[in-house]
Amino acid sequence: MASDFKAANPFAITAIGTYVPEGRLSNQERIVRFDYDAEALATKIGIFQTARKAVEEETSDLCVKACADLAARIGAARLDLQSLDLIVVVTQHPDGFGLPHTSAILHGKLGLPNSCFAFDISLGCSGFVAALATVSGHLMATGGTRALIFTADPYSKSIDEGDKNTAMIFGDAAAATLIEPGTIWQIGAFDLGTKASRALERDAGGTLRMNGRAVFDFCALNVPGSVNRTLAKNGVALADVAAFALHPGSKFIVDTIAKRLGIAAPATLTCAQYGNPISSSIPLMLAELDPAQARLVVASGFGVGLSWATTVLHSGLDSEN
Repeated sequence: MASDFKAANPFAITAIGTYVPEGRLSNQERIVRFDYDAEALATKIGIFQTARKAVEEETSDLCVKACADLAARIGAARLDLQSLDLIVVVTQHPDGFGLPHTSAILHGKLGLPNSCFAFDISLGCSGFVAALATVSGHLMATGGTRALIFTADPYSKSIDEGDKNTAMIFGDAAAATLIEPGTIWQIGAFDLGTKASRALERDAGGTLRMNGRAVFDFCALNVPGSVNRTLAKNGVALADVAAFALHPGSKFIVDTIAKRLGIAAPATLTCAQYGNPISSSIPLMLAELDPAQARLVVASGFGVGLSWATTVLHSGLDSEN
């Protein structure tokens, strides 16, 4: 049962800050230009608006704003940036040309101490869950105790707004996730994998291109198995899971995975009003959950690579507390 969950990993997600830019593009307005069906927009894509950052906003700026939200939620003293051992930025759209790395630029913008190490992780949709494994492993290996995982992958940098295969799906957003010893949410064992494919890539001109059918097939064939393996590794049953944080590649993908797992599909995607925010999708979903109610969460990211990363998150909080 979920109450018997025992994590070998001493680290947990203890707080999450988020940032979604105010700018929006309406898919309901664009479907006429794209010769797209309104019913298909609702049942297949499930995204009605996509968030777009301001032109002058850089990837690191999105991270700074997510960090400010985290500080507002838990207090600057509790966040205590000077005590951080590590920051990681998960992005495939770094500041400038990626040199220096975005996490180093962010390190400077946040005024972090020299003792705080910083590096980027070039992963997309699976990046947040993979970063949970990487960051907690780094802390255990180095004797560190506190880290921030930043996820910010503004695909608007490479989207062709005239391409209906990508423009109606991806939205800009960022999250800052605090990792430290704790019981909300404790990080469980992982299932991760890669099936090399160019189904999602930037072409020679730097423009994002996607083979939607290939991405769907990959997710439908691999993610249900990853979820089931993760449950087995963590010694919990499907019935113990209070919430599923499944990366919202599209409503059709999420619905298909839910059907193959034998669980209820969400009526609407949590990102319906801001778009699929790549590596930020799962922390944005977690930020909306009450750990006292959602005591056992399956988090699974999957997509570009193609890759998947799945884990279980367990909260020691009781709903009556």
